[in-house]
Amino acid sequence: MTVDHIRYDILAREALRGVVRTVLEDAAKNGLPGEHHFFVTFDTRAEGVAVSQRLRAQHPAEMTIVLQHQFRALEVRDDTFSVILSFQNRAERLTIPFVAVATFADPSVNFGLQFEAVASEATEAPPPAQISGPQPADPERPAAEIVALDKFRKR
Repeated sequence: MTVDHIRYDILAREALRGVVRTVLEDAAKNGLPGEHHFFVTFDTRAEGVAVSQRLRAQHPAEMTIVLQHQFRALEVRDDTFSVILSFQNRAERLTIPFVAVATFADPSVNFGLQFEAVASEATEAPPPAQISGPQPADPERPAAEIVALDKFRKR
């Protein structure tokens, strides 16, 4: 078996995380256009994740946030983003490294990205991120197909 010295799997995953970063940067700068809204699921145990003890107790492994109507102070940096959201009428700032993001979805256009667990990135090379593309909103049509980028990699 040929050794992949270039590590295309890591390059592809980082490029797809760049999509998330770019979309969030635009939302921070210009707000959300039209019906766009984002579901972001992240590993609450990942290094660099900053959430309150209350939220960490409620979501010890994974948490999904929705960026739609009631969020503020969205700030995007190279490796992290932070946002203030309200949980049970209490405003809380969350800071999330992009490497902690497990899924990112914009249901308004049936777009989604799925990343492997953070823990596996530090050890062996996991399969690259998966992507699902735009699909018609017709409910009788099949749901968005998730395609593993590894499918196109020579073995």
